Amino acid sequence: MSRPPVTKAGYERLRGELDRLKSEDRPRIIAAIAEARAHGDLKENAEYHAAREQQSFIEGRIGELEGALSNAEVIDVTKLSAGQRVVFGATVDLEDEDSGDAVTYQIVGDLEADIKKRLIAVSSPIARALIGKSAGESFEFTAPNGAKHYEIIGVRYV
Repeated sequence: MSRPPVTKAGYERLRGELDRLKSEDRPRIIAAIAEARAHGDLKENAEYHAAREQQSFIEGRIGELEGALSNAEVIDVTKLSAGQRVVFGATVDLEDEDSGDAVTYQIVGDLEADIKKRLIAVSSPIARALIGKSAGESFEFTAPNGAKHYEIIGVRYV
């Protein structure tokens, strides 16, 4: 079984989330459950049920993060020397050949992917199309809304 890759920065972000869940969120929910219990009848106590549901979510996320982080292979992308070739951890500047729009993505592990932060999973269609290419090359991949054509403007490891 291979270990899922994660960037050093992504590992630290996920570790920070785990620490916050354990040190801040878990105690807060335990206190909210205790307070809701003090209100009496638990069958019709909406505050109690909401707090228990939130506790279940937090405990699930803690378990998920602990398992993922214990198995992850942490890669420091600043120490990679792939030059202008795209590999895991690369930050890639692209230009849409159809619209001329510029976009920047970093290829990261599945655990840390977040499209809002322009962090794309190494298993995503665009990342799979990028891997192995170099700055100056054009490529095509199939997105949910059809074929896209991009040119790689720059590759860096930060």
